[in-house]
Amino acid sequence: MINIFFFSFSPFSENTYVLFDETDEAVIIDPGCLSQAEKERLSRFIEDKKLTVKALLQTHTHLDHVFGSAYVKRKFKVKMYMHRLDLPVLSDVELRCKTWGIGGYEPVEADEFLEEGDVFEFGNSKLDIVHVPGHAPGHIAFISHADKFIIGGDCLFKGSIGRTDFPLCSHEDLMNSIRNKFFTLPDDYRVYAGHMDPTTIGAEKKYNPFFN
Repeated sequence: MINIFFFSFSPFSENTYVLFDETDEAVIIDPGCLSQAEKERLSRFIEDKKLTVKALLQTHTHLDHVFGSAYVKRKFKVKMYMHRLDLPVLSDVELRCKTWGIGGYEPVEADEFLEEGDVFEFGNSKLDIVHVPGHAPGHIAFISHADKFIIGGDCLFKGSIGRTDFPLCSHEDLMNSIRNKFFTLPDDYRVYAGHMDPTTIGAEKKYNPFFN
């Protein structure tokens, strides 16, 4: 069984996820820790739980989701996995941080790429990879069918959806991704998003104003 713990980091209130199972192997998803204090909070959690971090996974690479990625790679000596189509987004992060006056970002590079249909394994656990473009061209989500959850990044939120007013976004693609990749899952699957509280597929199909 996969245990899910998340932190809300940076002024963007971005959700950084740590997933681990009974083997104490773990993955970190979208490390948004910007300040040194936030980075140390993440590290202390890993150390206190005596976890072995096996990989850094990115749903996408907008700046608030990669603030701590270089730190995580260095601290835990792991590779960073992402979708190849998000490389232009990642390459733009440093400039956007400078433009918006955000200090503390350390540039990071991908090591491996994930595609639709891949399965990422750690410990006794498996995460299915689905490509869900719209909020970002290389946006992916991680699905555990065994534990009935999605780490969905900035696609679907509780009562809302991801923004599509950034460069390389597409509202049409986002809506199609949610309808065809998320809403085809059973209603009891939990959705852990990049911001805000978790929700379920059933609740969003019924109450999300973008689909009603």
